[in-house]
Amino acid sequence: MTGTRTGATARAVTAGAVMLGWIALLWVLEGIDTATGHSLDTYGISPREPAELADIVPSAFLHSGWEHVASNSVPLLVLGFIAALAGIRRFAAVVLVVIVTGGLGVWLTAPPNTVTLGASGVVFGLFGYLLVRGFVDRRPLDIVVGLVIAAVYGSLLWGVLPTDSGISWQGHLFGLMGGVAAAFAFRRPRRTAGAVTV
Repeated sequence: MTGTRTGATARAVTAGAVMLGWIALLWVLEGIDTATGHSLDTYGISPREPAELADIVPSAFLHSGWEHVASNSVPLLVLGFIAALAGIRRFAAVVLVVIVTGGLGVWLTAPPNTVTLGASGVVFGLFGYLLVRGFVDRRPLDIVVGLVIAAVYGSLLWGVLPTDSGISWQGHLFGLMGGVAAAFAFRRPRRTAGAVTV
């Protein structure tokens, strides 16, 4: 029992440190962006330009202003912490799938002459991942966690609808899809019954 508690505490500390570091990085980058006349915004995604494929990853760490980064910080911290409790390597793989899927979706479908950046695609991806992970892994506790997250953050789903020209619903939608895909791609192997001998 003590070993289990120690392991859980260590995972929680690691998950908290990773997410606090991530959030701090977002704010530092926005500070640099503001101080340099928003020069980092050039690393956002411009659709269907081959050279912009290189900006898929950095675009997820950049924002268009302080209000933008603030609006993403709390849900990213909460959802990221919960997802990271299952292990940092799995969490990193999930985030990478979400970023690439969301970024490619934006690159393919966003309107011309737009630049898309921000961590909201990751937020939607983690939301989708946590929502279905318990059902995919068949773990009752994770199912409960998913249902609680659905109750608290369910309104996020409105963000996948094209209701506001200033919001990248494409990033939200494809990020969500990436999170669901990651839940299946990285599902835990099921235990098989031991061999029966007669």
